[in-house]
Amino acid sequence: MLFTDASLDKLAVHYTGNKQNGGSVLLSKKQIPLDDEIRPKTTEALLQRFSNCHERYAFHHTSSLDYNEVYNFVRDTFQDLDSFYDQSVKLVNHLYQVSMHPKIKPGELYVAYFSNILLDDQPVEAIGLFKAETKAMFADLIQSAEDLDLQLKEGVELTKIDKGCLILNREEAGGYELLIYDANGKGEEALYWKDKFLSVIIRQNEFLQTQGVLTITKNYVTNRLTEEFEMSKPEQIDLLNRSIDYFKTHGSFDKEEFESEVLHHEELINSFRQYDESYRAANAMDPMDNFEISSVAVKKQARVFKSVIKLDRNFHIYVHGDRELIEKGYDDALGKYYYKIYFDQET
Repeated sequence: MLFTDASLDKLAVHYTGNKQNGGSVLLSKKQIPLDDEIRPKTTEALLQRFSNCHERYAFHHTSSLDYNEVYNFVRDTFQDLDSFYDQSVKLVNHLYQVSMHPKIKPGELYVAYFSNILLDDQPVEAIGLFKAETKAMFADLIQSAEDLDLQLKEGVELTKIDKGCLILNREEAGGYELLIYDANGKGEEALYWKDKFLSVIIRQNEFLQTQGVLTITKNYVTNRLTEEFEMSKPEQIDLLNRSIDYFKTHGSFDKEEFESEVLHHEELINSFRQYDESYRAANAMDPMDNFEISSVAVKKQARVFKSVIKLDRNFHIYVHGDRELIEKGYDDALGKYYYKIYFDQET
């Protein structure tokens, strides 16, 4: 997804207090005017954080999407852009109604309409919802002919807005496609943004599928494997390295191919399949047999695939290649284990 040519075409800002604490809603009388200086800077500031949002969500309701308030407000806006301001008022009033936890902070709701966001090389329209709960202090140096005057102003730093949601105008029947971030996404009071206000479920995509299989593989090798098979630490690390190498060298995932290239042995494959099924059932995950591999997810997960053998508090051995070049033994005279490492040259 590219934001380089994106344009902020409409913007409305309203204030919502905490209903539980007696706060109120303050509505702006009209849309915010956007000139040639404000538009590009605001567009970049509001969109840049979505570059690191890889999960995808969709609006949801247990009965029907017709009962999801935000979905309806957004759909009506996409269908009739002239209703943008009226829908922004409905959105802030809905946010106010669900702001019932006493710890929910008051703040401004920014409702934005973007055009020309590039997705799969196609321009897409989107609606952005942003909740600013944190203020920052800014120093403004006023210059005059005779002196300099320092003034302090309190305001919102747009690049660090607390909560954001970008609703892409595609897959309307399935609840649209959403990107979401929440800087304060922990704690009961934070659930209102995704659960109460937006009411969304997560979508399966290549990022989540890649991340899911790598997580299952890592957990299997580190937690279950040694319970069923005798396997040394170097052999475990070799298995983890082969797993991550498969994802680095293939464009798509095929489960049978992965099992054959990484696990090799039938007993190991059957054990992995049983663990895979039980893990997915316990975590409500769909089967992941074939999908396009996300290089971003591979890079992220590679950081937690530890290729290191820790020996007491004295040594760490990092294993990145052929496990046949490392040999473990026991010295009876010293009463200690040892590793032999074979190599061609030292650098």
